[in-house]
Amino acid sequence: METTFIAPDIECEGCAASIKKALGQARGVETVDVNIEQKSVIVGFDTDQTNAAALADVLDDIGFPIQRESDVRA
Repeated sequence: METTFIAPDIECEGCAASIKKALGQARGVETVDVNIEQKSVIVGFDTDQTNAAALADVLDDIGFPIQRESDVRA
């Protein structure tokens, strides 16, 4: 499954690196793509191991609370 989060606090490559590191270590995460200009985080994950809410919690824990989640698709 893939989901897109909008995180308004993404501002730079350092932010992107922090997000990629934290989500990359989360159980079940397969891919992470951060778009600084669009302030979006696209995460591919295994639904047997995690879910979008848990991934949103990871972002919140590292200081990038999501504004909304969109484009959820299998």
